[in-house]
Amino acid sequence: MNNFYYTENPDVQHDEKHWEYTLLNYTLSFVSDNGVFSKSTIDYGSRVLINAVDLKNIPAGNVLDLGCGYGPISLFLAKNNPDRNFTMVDVNNLALSLAKRNAEQNQIENVSIFASNVYENVEGKFAAIITNPPVRAGKEVVDAMITGSYDHLEKDGTLTVVLQKKQGAPSAKKLMKKIFGNVEIVTRDKGYYILLSRKVD
Repeated sequence: MNNFYYTENPDVQHDEKHWEYTLLNYTLSFVSDNGVFSKSTIDYGSRVLINAVDLKNIPAGNVLDLGCGYGPISLFLAKNNPDRNFTMVDVNNLALSLAKRNAEQNQIENVSIFASNVYENVEGKFAAIITNPPVRAGKEVVDAMITGSYDHLEKDGTLTVVLQKKQGAPSAKKLMKKIFGNVEIVTRDKGYYILLSRKVD
């Protein structure tokens, strides 16, 4: 039985949930379902990431949300940054269909949502890449999201990652330092680390 949220087509009994959440002074309505990550509410790591992302000091251009799930990170940031376009990708087709519904029902139009296994279908370069990576998919997937980000960023673009300390934040921090030559801890909150690297070359 394939019901993992980090697979293309989770085999689940549908049980849609409808709820609202308030962040960044916006209240958005969401529909979620079995077979997606954190179906009952926005997970704590994503909330910390949403509150920590600052898009003021990055180049002009689009933002990539890698592993977007049903869309909470990009939808709040897109609502709060109407001058930016957000590209939302995930491997999970059910999550993507929910993300599209959530964008529509909240009347958020500055988003583009499509399927991609990590960077497989992602083209072009971005001003920023943000991700709450699917830790349960394994270290290889998380590392691929970090290492592949460099070639998909504009000069001065940033990669921002949220990870728990116990789920690999220290090793991700080392890898980001190796790839970018720099990394900073933007926020620490209840074991969650917001890590940021900037493409300086």
